Amino acid sequence: MNTRAADDAGGDPETLGFAAAMAELDTIVVELESDALDVDRLAGRVARAAELVDWCRTRIDSTRFQVEEIVARLDGPPADDRESGTDDG
Repeated sequence: MNTRAADDAGGDPETLGFAAAMAELDTIVVELESDALDVDRLAGRVARAAELVDWCRTRIDSTRFQVEEIVARLDGPPADDRESGTDDG
């Protein structure tokens, strides 16, 4: 494994959390935009950014799904279920 690429890794995004992953992404973007990034580290930083973007997208999708489930539960059962459950005999 390339040691420079390993140096560019800031840790497991799951351990970092969303806010820290986004902060690291911001730092990488600033590095890339500054043209001061050593060409020997460029590929490693771009790879790390891609990893963080992928993880953040997955986290956002998962959170959106969880929120939609919670909202659906708050709305109660569908109208068909309420109607069929009120006439038991």
